[in-house]
Amino acid sequence: MRTPQTTRSSLGTLGAAWCALVAISVVGRLWQPVANVTPLAGAAIVAGTVFPNPLVAATVPVAAIVISNLVLPGYGGGASGWVMMALVTICLTWPVLLGRLAAMSRSAASRTWTLIGSGLASSLVFFLVTNAAHWWLSTDYPHTVAGLVSCYAAGLPFYRWMPIGDVGWALVLARGLVAAGATATPAPSISANPVQAA
Repeated sequence: MRTPQTTRSSLGTLGAAWCALVAISVVGRLWQPVANVTPLAGAAIVAGTVFPNPLVAATVPVAAIVISNLVLPGYGGGASGWVMMALVTICLTWPVLLGRLAAMSRSAASRTWTLIGSGLASSLVFFLVTNAAHWWLSTDYPHTVAGLVSCYAAGLPFYRWMPIGDVGWALVLARGLVAAGATATPAPSISANPVQAA
């Protein structure tokens, strides 16, 4: 039977996990040792495994984007800048849903492979969507099939490290939260002894 004390404890643990994921995401986005090797997508995936409510989990990448955007250069002026910012935010938030799949995995091996697949899917969707948006919203490339192909080709040097970052961060953050005892999902979790959510 749950008591108010255990409820407060689990809320405190989840709050600490939320703060840690946001802080790591902000620092990682502002300091990129290699192009696009940031913890944002990995943190979104792991947030989906930790928080029972996907809307709460989605606040992790959204908060990190909002905070880091206060320092980073903008996406350009006008409507196209807002559209690009919205697409970037969506691309870095939807991996929360992939994290829900990892949370439902019943074995450690299955969870690991789901995290790996989630990281690869996250980086691929980000690459495809943001490059297509840049091609469409800017005048850098002609609005033809050849122009779109050129835009994707120009983006490949940035993409090559992104899958490694997304997969690596998802695995590191998941293992880190397990070690800290800060996992909690209503479905089978990445921890053998998850903290129950309120």
